[in-house]
Amino acid sequence: MSVKDKKILLGISSGIAAYKAAFLVRELVKAGAIVKVVMTPGAKEFVTTLTLATLSQNPVYSEFSNPLTGEWTNHVELGLWADIMLIAPTTANTLAKMAHGICDNLLLACYLSAKCPVFFAPAMDLDMFSHPSTTANIQALVHRGNNLIDAEEGFLASGLEGKGRMAEVANIVNALESFFSQQLSLAGKTVLVSAGPTFEKIDSVRFIGNFSSGKMGFALAEEFANRGAKVELIAGPVSLKSIHPNITQTNVVSAVEMHAACMKHYNNCNIVVMSAAVADFRPANTANIKIKKQDSSSAPIVELVQNPDILKEMGEIKTHQTLVGFALEDHNEEENALKKLKNKNLDFLVLNSLNDKGAGFGTDTNKVTIFKKDSTKIALPLQNKNILAKEIVTIVSEL
Repeated sequence: MSVKDKKILLGISSGIAAYKAAFLVRELVKAGAIVKVVMTPGAKEFVTTLTLATLSQNPVYSEFSNPLTGEWTNHVELGLWADIMLIAPTTANTLAKMAHGICDNLLLACYLSAKCPVFFAPAMDLDMFSHPSTTANIQALVHRGNNLIDAEEGFLASGLEGKGRMAEVANIVNALESFFSQQLSLAGKTVLVSAGPTFEKIDSVRFIGNFSSGKMGFALAEEFANRGAKVELIAGPVSLKSIHPNITQTNVVSAVEMHAACMKHYNNCNIVVMSAAVADFRPANTANIKIKKQDSSSAPIVELVQNPDILKEMGEIKTHQTLVGFALEDHNEEENALKKLKNKNLDFLVLNSLNDKGAGFGTDTNKVTIFKKDSTKIALPLQNKNILAKEIVTIVSEL
């Protein structure tokens, strides 16, 4: 599927790369897209509305109202009209405003009104691009589900050379075409995703648990849903909640509850991704009331029993499912991962290492190594979990 007949709202902010927007509009229209342009007032200093209106064959919008007629520009209608909103170039200023919800021009009003996927292509000088505030703003936007078309390296308007150039027009068009080709690639498929920790109750106020936030599992569920799959998301006790219409979220607390919820859906699923950090053990006995401290010389002994091994059971009864497991290791990582891949009859295993800075529990980023059943190994760099989810889903889909 290409961009043909797709409605694209192109936002142009005021940077020197705005001149490339004319070429971008031409290529999108040439590919069959329906393009409407919204500009910041400052962007008109770099490229004219007449040029863009001629190339797009549509009016160009830059003000909240027409200064001649007083007619209001309906930013809500523009936001709802589009199949995709693309902001290219996205300057450091516009990037910051998007990240913090500032709405002082028509482009930002359209962005905040958009119900469609949003793509943004940063463009600025290399020091501005590498500044911690810019990095944080990009991460915030990606975390909220916006799609980054990363800046590229090369000569900049300042005369310096480095990363900060807006992606080439061909690369932007390819990114949109790739999105539409993937968008419904999993239509008709049912995917089971587990996410988050499990809490194993000791008494009425205490539990055994872990630090999993569920962010990786939720990112995977969202990406599967974005590609047309029906997703059964089984979530342990986390603060996250999915609102995607293709996702049905079931909340559980313990490993026994997660086992029951997962097995309920297992036979009807095509793909199963067990990213939850399920506790291996639970207390043999649980007190209904808070266990009180008796004296300083004694403490209660908590006897543990094994929880159901959900992933192993799935591997044993697997028929048609593609089964994906996760492993978090802190020593002998690859050896332990390969052992788990084989012993649990997985098609695919995603390895996290606690020794990798920025990876693992509680972070917005992750660094993983993927092992396929044929022993193929794919190492993915440290990146935002939403971006990583896209790569993982693409590789799973290929299986």
